[in-house]
Amino acid sequence: MVDCDSQCNLTAYALDDRSIERAWTEGARNGGNSIYRLIEPVARTTGDVRDRAPVKLNDALFLLPGDLLLSDFEDRLGDTWNSAKGGSEASLRAQSAIFRAIKNTAEKVNANIILIDLGPNLGALNRAVLGGTDQVIVPISPDLFSIRGTENLGSKLETWRREWDQCNNAWSSDDLPIPQGRPKFLGYVVQQHNIRNNAAGMTQGWQIFGNRVERSVRENIVDRLLSLDQVTIPRDGNYNLGMIPNLHSLIPYAMRARKPVYKCISADGLRGAHISSAAESGAVFDPVVSLINEMTVVAA
Repeated sequence: MVDCDSQCNLTAYALDDRSIERAWTEGARNGGNSIYRLIEPVARTTGDVRDRAPVKLNDALFLLPGDLLLSDFEDRLGDTWNSAKGGSEASLRAQSAIFRAIKNTAEKVNANIILIDLGPNLGALNRAVLGGTDQVIVPISPDLFSIRGTENLGSKLETWRREWDQCNNAWSSDDLPIPQGRPKFLGYVVQQHNIRNNAAGMTQGWQIFGNRVERSVRENIVDRLLSLDQVTIPRDGNYNLGMIPNLHSLIPYAMRARKPVYKCISADGLRGAHISSAAESGAVFDPVVSLINEMTVVAA
């Protein structure tokens, strides 16, 4: 997992404060290994990406921690974009820094799948990160702002594809791997709605906009990207990968325990109905994970 959200929620969820501080500190043993520490020489124009291992969470899972300072790199990415499209090596090193840092780190642990968490924006930082990904999954709340956001996302992915093509056409050397800028839209996950036992799976209030999500995704994202071969077409024709309801106070308990919600128990502070609610939440995540895993294999 790679935390490229400057708010670092994934990092705070997975690591204790001491481990986070170690990842952020350049003077730590073997040097800090947050995503910013890896690209820091590029950000400061003093060198190239650092080669460091991620944090081991267990035998199958590793984390490249986030860093609040990563947001400072966004200005450099914005300033060098036009010259990168013209083939400037220094600018292309900046635009590809995160891509190359993630690639190097993943190779150290023989990672099969890289999951990258991004912040909710369409700025230069996300352009650089998404440019190096194979697929993109979009979290959507059933509200007016998310529906409007599908319009922005589809337009940006279309524009970024064209501009990354310019970068790749302007750079012919194999010495510097740069992103292809062609992530395929895998689907979306509906989140934060209040659940109900009905066909829609949500309250009538949330259905006001929830019923418009699929159409908006198709019109604003899928239709734009199909001609660019940047859509993974689902077998059932539905781009909704699953629905994660509002889990309310279970989230703080899970964050404090640094566990998935469905693994939280009474020892983590849960009482009464919270215990059964946490255990039952696994059924919410399983279909999402199964679909993503299946579609990822098909896409590969």
